[in-house]
Amino acid sequence: MTYPIEPYRPPAPTVVEALPTAPLMPVQPGPVPTAAVQSIVLPDGRVVTGYTLTPAHFPAPVPPQPAVSRTAVNVALGGVGFAAVCGGLVLLTSFIAALTAFITQLITLAAVIFGGWIAVQIFGSTRHTSGGGTTVNIRKAVIKRSHFHG
Repeated sequence: MTYPIEPYRPPAPTVVEALPTAPLMPVQPGPVPTAAVQSIVLPDGRVVTGYTLTPAHFPAPVPPQPAVSRTAVNVALGGVGFAAVCGGLVLLTSFIAALTAFITQLITLAAVIFGGWIAVQIFGSTRHTSGGGTTVNIRKAVIKRSHFHG
């Protein structure tokens, strides 16, 4: 079922009674009053009282501020730098620990090799001199009354 579409009808005009008004008369602007409160008599006899207009004094413009403060940027950069340094410090600490262990192993190896060489010199064969080596004889020495008895 279809409904008929009615054409648009504007509302009926209402009658408004015009208020009586005084005829407009051209008036030359006068000097700007200097008193704080000024009263003006209009041509139809009405009195309008108001304040004089003073020019607005605005403060000096504030320079624009960045969206993020410099302090916040410095703190953020410090945090990034600290994180980077911490990783480097952990790496440096690991390197120092590994280097210390390596040096300790080298010292131990040197002590074992040098001690073995000394042991061979002391406990080795003293009768074998064909290689041109030095023979070392160790015997018990006795010192009595500041006199050496060997």
